[in-house]
Amino acid sequence: MNKPTPRYWFPAKRYGWGWGLPLTWQGWTAIIVWAVVLAVGISFVRPNHHPVFYGLFIVAMVAILTAVCYAKGEPPRWRWGDKDDGPR
Repeated sequence: MNKPTPRYWFPAKRYGWGWGLPLTWQGWTAIIVWAVVLAVGISFVRPNHHPVFYGLFIVAMVAILTAVCYAKGEPPRWRWGDKDDGPR
């Protein structure tokens, strides 16, 4: 019996390491919610008033998005476009 192919929210980039734009509505929803939380958070934690909290907030938001992409995206690895770079 064949295993079903997992449905990734985020495809791997063709070149380099990381993920591209979302493939599914769930991925787009995650990006939109993340962007709204980022925008609202930036309006409350201003960099000129609270630079340390602002920096921590940005680092936390990037970590959250990276964790979502890692959990719901194609496994990351370095890619060289269409070249076959060996076993996955």
